[in-house]
Amino acid sequence: MTRVLYTLCGKDESRPFSPHCWKVALALAHKGLDFVERPYPFTAIADIEDGFSKTVPILRDGDRLVRDSFDIALYLEEAYPDRPTLFGGEGGKALSRFVESFSQMIIHMPITKMAIMHIHDMLDETDQVYFRASRLERLGKPIEEVAAEGEAERSAFASRLEPVRRTLHFQPFLGGDSPLFADYILFGALQWMRVTAGSPPLPQDDAVLQWFERCLDLYDGLGRRVAAA
Repeated sequence: MTRVLYTLCGKDESRPFSPHCWKVALALAHKGLDFVERPYPFTAIADIEDGFSKTVPILRDGDRLVRDSFDIALYLEEAYPDRPTLFGGEGGKALSRFVESFSQMIIHMPITKMAIMHIHDMLDETDQVYFRASRLERLGKPIEEVAAEGEAERSAFASRLEPVRRTLHFQPFLGGDSPLFADYILFGALQWMRVTAGSPPLPQDDAVLQWFERCLDLYDGLGRRVAAA
């Protein structure tokens, strides 16, 4: 049985960049489950699996289709209980929910501002039109105005990660001695920036950057198969 993970790409299918899709790729590797990745551009997502979802990731596992990165992780945990756990119990699920909220509320918008024009330039013309219109609707301003705020976000980015930095003072991963899905959530956000706009703006001796490098090395360097922008 071949599992299929549908992800997001621009003109170059070899450079998938969605943070949510990267979460699932590492979750599958964590479980030791083989899969084939099929990247699609924004405007082709509606064609995947007869319009199963408006967004990716989508996982096909045999006859089962699952959407949403967190729901996919929960599905993998339930469907493959004999494989390494993604959560380590209910406490790990709660931790992952917190990290997801932190990542989306505190980290995603700064990355959006720093990366938005780079993402635009990665797309073909059809997707560029879609991207401009959808981001205008979502963010309330043209992407050029969003990008103009990027430099200020770059200088402040390290401070936004201070709670993570303090946690990593006590342990090598958010999950403890080894990574859990909580790690893959935050990794997905920083990998999104790395693939689209270059490595996160963190000092080389930063504990968060060192954690990120450890995550890039996981599963035979799965995260490094796509070079930094």
